[in-house]
Amino acid sequence: MKNYNKRLWYKQPAKDWNEALPIGNGRIGGMVFGHVHRERVQLNEDSVWYGGPRDRHNPDVLENLPQIRKLLSDGRLKEAEELAALTMTGTPETQRHYEPLGDLMIRFAHTETGVFHYERELDLETAIASVHYTLDKVTYKRELFTSYPDKVMVMRLTASEAHSISFKVRLDRGNGRNFDELEAVTEDTLVMRGETGGSNGIMFRSAVKAIAENGAVKTLGNHLIVENADAVTLILTAATSFRYENPEQQCLETIQLAANKTYEELRQAHIEDYQELFNRVQLDIGTQDDRILDLGTDQRLERLKEGKQDLALITTYFNFGRYLLISSSRPDSLPANLQGIWNKEMLPPWDSKFTININAQMNYWPAELGNLSECHEPLFDHIERIKENGRKTAQVMYGCRGFTAHHNTDIWGDTAPQDIYMPATIWPMGAAWLSLHLWEHYEFTRDKQFLEKSYDTLKEAALFFVDFLIENKDGLLITSPSVSPENTYILPNGERGTLCESPSMDSQIIHALFTSCTSASEILNIDEEFRKQLQGLKDKLPQPTIGKHGQIQEWLEDYEEEEPGHRHISHLFALYPGRQISPNTTPDLAEAAKVTLQRRLQSGGGHTGWSRAWIINMWARLEDGEEAYQHILALLKSSTLPNLFDNHPPFQIDGNFGGTAGIAELLIQSHQETIHLLPALPKEWDKGSVSGLKARGGFEVDLTWENGKLKHAVIHSLKGEACSVFYHNQLIELETEAGQTYPLEF
Repeated sequence: MKNYNKRLWYKQPAKDWNEALPIGNGRIGGMVFGHVHRERVQLNEDSVWYGGPRDRHNPDVLENLPQIRKLLSDGRLKEAEELAALTMTGTPETQRHYEPLGDLMIRFAHTETGVFHYERELDLETAIASVHYTLDKVTYKRELFTSYPDKVMVMRLTASEAHSISFKVRLDRGNGRNFDELEAVTEDTLVMRGETGGSNGIMFRSAVKAIAENGAVKTLGNHLIVENADAVTLILTAATSFRYENPEQQCLETIQLAANKTYEELRQAHIEDYQELFNRVQLDIGTQDDRILDLGTDQRLERLKEGKQDLALITTYFNFGRYLLISSSRPDSLPANLQGIWNKEMLPPWDSKFTININAQMNYWPAELGNLSECHEPLFDHIERIKENGRKTAQVMYGCRGFTAHHNTDIWGDTAPQDIYMPATIWPMGAAWLSLHLWEHYEFTRDKQFLEKSYDTLKEAALFFVDFLIENKDGLLITSPSVSPENTYILPNGERGTLCESPSMDSQIIHALFTSCTSASEILNIDEEFRKQLQGLKDKLPQPTIGKHGQIQEWLEDYEEEEPGHRHISHLFALYPGRQISPNTTPDLAEAAKVTLQRRLQSGGGHTGWSRAWIINMWARLEDGEEAYQHILALLKSSTLPNLFDNHPPFQIDGNFGGTAGIAELLIQSHQETIHLLPALPKEWDKGSVSGLKARGGFEVDLTWENGKLKHAVIHSLKGEACSVFYHNQLIELETEAGQTYPLEF
């Protein structure tokens, strides 16, 4: 019997895109519908974006910056916002957007008789999607996967009877409107050609090849036709001018290399590559409930919505989150965007790019804790693209050294402001928050060589604020202008504003950045003078402050907010993913953070999938497993689509990744220099086990618990560092050696 914790399965084809099953290798993505007569696999390639790089900096920003700051300081909000909208926003206002590659369309020569024993599945243990059904007493099976080592998507079609497989294949994009050519370049291979448009648009190519066993393959027009085969292997790939001078040649060479291997060789290489990552972590919560064995994943989700318990579905959700990160973010790919790599729209919601006022960062919350450090690498590569543009943004917009970015970026690392939307646009913190991921990677891996390579980026991100911060009348170093993403405050006179001086999140991010940079400087024993400078500046930053409602203030002043249930909870950055607020080190602030969450939720907060996922992590950091568990249930009940994709709405992948991180955060935390075991275990999770989760300091942790109590714990030391482990008011100190394992008794 298959492990139903590692399986999504359904008793019917996908009715729409939100029921299709995702496959991917970082660059190439597919959504498998599983139709019997006319199959569709919607395709993406991560570098198919509209248009080339541009310089969108507003030429009038720098000379007007002092006036905008003065207007804010004087309380003349509307004048400041009007001037900022004219002089600080990008020209044009919007960055580039992500586009689909197209569709693989297959029309089978089936009769229109009844279909029996239909099943559609995504096996999370092998990263293979499959479709099974019986028609005219013949059992058909399709397997699909996207191979990282071979850089291709593969579909294998088999049947229980000889000569039973006949179909027609074509590639499409926008019903023939959004590509230039579809040509049969050989008797068994089609190539689709196109360009995304705009100035210096990206040229794309996709190719598909059919290999039939005991059947005929030919082309007619722009169709690939297979007749009377016993089995067929379709091999598809794609490439663009973003990476290759001749993407068509790259496609054809890649397909030929893959075609030189047998299907089993391709399949085995794919599984071995995938499992080396996926199998590092194993999670089981609760005991097996045999009543759900015959229920499809969509049925189990509906059952959960009815109030029935299904702890195994939470385990599946966690496994699916790690699967998605492996499938959408691999070395040499772009980072996972708002939709990962899976997008069907030519003009997608929010452009399906990288929203960096939380969403792109949330995509990588499970990367280190979930033992998928390699999947973090595309983000680091993209930070370097951002840095090149961000230096110019820092200089021409703010007259500062270092580099900066605002609340969005795109394939080209564009750092000029996005949109003319005052609640979000003027927020120069995006690069700072992204750069913290470099430090996080070092914290978990203790890879000193990586830190040496990344230090200059951390330093340049910090250097921007050395120049950008200004001193206010109280002697505090503040940001101006900025916003608290994407919220609106109310002055005592009733005036509403978004642009402001030093929202709480800004100071919290800068505190974390300065702390990370000074720690890196100490470890590397370099830059002592700069380290001292940052330490002095950090002491003058505004600190998290408790407001009149007992909450953490969102702004420098204790303003009321227009939308108390707002989806962003930016002023709790210091709780998660930051470290300034903790029940153990800052109990008063932790209590205020709890009040902040309660006030948000009482007013309808958490109504988007990613916001709910953030809330899970915050309750985990507050060590309240019961609250966190209720929000895991709410995430599944209210913000999860039938294929387990997160629903903003519409689909956004950040909630999947945030939810996955939150589940792990309930079991292990290490942000306070101690590995805290089961810090927020929900009562309902009375029995379970986890192995392979990472902790800061270079450790892997295995846990087993029963009746809500820790039964076994094992620490695997990867770097030989000293280790402190905390559980239930007991602290164990270990001196470790690299490669050694340490069983613990409490």
